[in-house]
Amino acid sequence: ISNIPSSPLLCMAASSSSPSSSPLSQNNCSNNSILSRKTALVRDFRSSRRRRRRRHRGYHQSAIVDTKAVTIIYVDPTGEEFEANAEVGKNLLDVAHDNNIELEGACGGELACATCHLVFDEEMFDTLDEKDPEEDDMLDLAFELTDTSRLGCQIKIREDMAGMKVKIPDDGY
Repeated sequence: ISNIPSSPLLCMAASSSSPSSSPLSQNNCSNNSILSRKTALVRDFRSSRRRRRRRHRGYHQSAIVDTKAVTIIYVDPTGEEFEANAEVGKNLLDVAHDNNIELEGACGGELACATCHLVFDEEMFDTLDEKDPEEDDMLDLAFELTDTSRLGCQIKIREDMAGMKVKIPDDGY
């Protein structure tokens, strides 16, 4: 019996059995050793979770490191302006969400709705990439559609957009 390795389960069995005359209880099994093993396991588990948490990116965080950022100004339907820091390469929907600006984006930027509808100034609109036919179809569902309307999920931030103003239309805001 003295060759039986000490394990938490055997220690628990020894501690719940009859008095200390049991050979298992003499096998260096005590409640303190169980607690110290359990504490070490919990500490290891927590530290591994912290390491994993540090590597995790949030839903709207970019994997791009050391990128340039520009300031974009969102104008809500009441005329109030909100400045937003925007990483070059992100889309306007994600920038709004990153800066706690109310722009719905119900489909999560999958081009399946028109809730991230934005209105651009004429000069900036002329510099944007051409609309895909799918974006045009979705814009047909938008309220307050204008000739300079686009979906925020389809517009990527460029450096020349610094200081640009985009209007959030009153889509039931």
